[in-house]
Order: sequence, then C-alpha cells, then structure tokens
Amino acid sequence: MDINLLHKNALVSGGSKGIGRAIAIELSQLGANVTLVARDANRLALALGELDRSRGQQHEFLVADFTDPHDLHRKVTGLSSEKPIHILINNTGGPPGGPIMEADSAAFLSAFNNHLICNHLLVQVLSRGMIQDGYGRIINIISTSVKQPLDNLGVSNTIRAAVANWAKTLANELGPYGITVNNILPGATHTDRLQDLVLSKSQKTGLSVEEIMQEMKLEIPLGRFASPAEVAAAAGFLASPAAAYISGINLPVDGGRTRSL
Repeated sequence: MDINLLHKNALVSGGSKGIGRAIAIELSQLGANVTLVARDANRLALALGELDRSRGQQHEFLVADFTDPHDLHRKVTGLSSEKPIHILINNTGGPPGGPIMEADSAAFLSAFNNHLICNHLLVQVLSRGMIQDGYGRIINIISTSVKQPLDNLGVSNTIRAAVANWAKTLANELGPYGITVNNILPGATHTDRLQDLVLSKSQKTGLSVEEIMQEMKLEIPLGRFASPAEVAAAAGFLASPAAAYISGINLPVDGGRTRSL
C-alpha cells in the first residue's frame, strides 16, 4: 500500500496543538514537508520541533488568525506563490458550547467565518497548485455532529453541517482534476477542547470532571476517548496515494459512538 508522501507539501491549520499537531506529525512521518498554521507563534515553534525530518523534509510555520479571513488569504496566497500545496488539512477550534436557543446571531457569524469561509478561501488559493501538480487531498476535520447533533453544542452542530455539505459539493467539482475531498469526524478526543467542554459542564451541573468523563465513556462502545494520534492516522491515510479513489465521504473516528452508519 502506497502511503509515501515524500516530496508532497502539506498545510495544516490549527497545527500548533491537539489534533492538528498530531496530523502534522503523522504527515511528516510519512515524508511530507509541512507548513503549520495557527495564531500563537510560540506554540507553533514548539510543534515545529516535533516534526520528522529524517528524509530531509523542510518544515515551517505561518502565523495567521482565522478570525481575520482577509489576512489569512493574503498570507496563504504568498505561501502558494513559493511552492504548491498538495495536502490541505482544514482544522479550526470549535465554537463555544451551549444550547442553540441561547446563542446569538454573532456566534453563528463568527463560527461561519472561522470555519467555512476560511476553509473556502484556502481551497480557492491552494487548489490551483494541486491541479497543476496533479495531486490534491483536502481533508476537513469536523465533528460527529454532522451525523448526530451533540447536546449543548448548538452553534457547532449548525456550522459543522454546513462545512460537511460544502465539502461534498467541492468533492463533486474537484473530482475531475483527481483532487479528493473528505471529512474526518472525530468523537471525544483527548484535547484541550474536550477538557474545556467537560469543565464547563462540571461547573453547570455540579458533577465532577471525573464523573462527566465516565458518563461520556459509557456512550462509547470502545469505552475510551481517542488520542489525537488515532485521528491523525486516518488523516494520513486519506492524504496518501493509497486513498486516491476515496472522495466525498464523512469518516467518523469515534470508537463507535455515533448511532448511525
């Protein structure tokens, strides 16, 4: 099975921590040159030091804030003028939790910009190089809420579904160029976001963090949370030549928690 990414260039959004960092490490271990994108230069520098260079890979980072799509577009356009990006990982931290009835319109607009608009700008810029070089993999890290909305994540449920449908449409349009577009749907994963959501629920309910985590694990057939590396393994495969005929899918990586196919 061909999973070699040597001489391929990857851009990983949200690459300074959590799932994004794990994916960047995975892609570097498969041979890719990786550009990390996030807003914290110090975290980016630390993450950069974890990337594999054993096959002469060249890695770098780009400081950009997804709350400013125009600045992101400018910086990525500059990057694309220097080298083609063959693999795009769209990965942005989720919106704050809470019931949908308590969310105001600004929360929806902010999440829409951070996720769908920024993803779209990146694809518009970077797909040109993919088409020219004859290799393209666009992988969106979304959520299992695409298949089954999650309680107390009203804004996230709404925006994640929009991104999934955008991606499916994109897969249809870019397919003739051999570019694949797929969505990975992580379940409960050991990340800062999971910790924040659990802590928020603990403060609202009076239950301990440990009690809430145990309740969550009982909903997962495999009985545990994922590690970021397990999500990254799925991304590594979808980014590889071996996955050339897989496009337009939603792939849950959730230990079997989602109750639908």
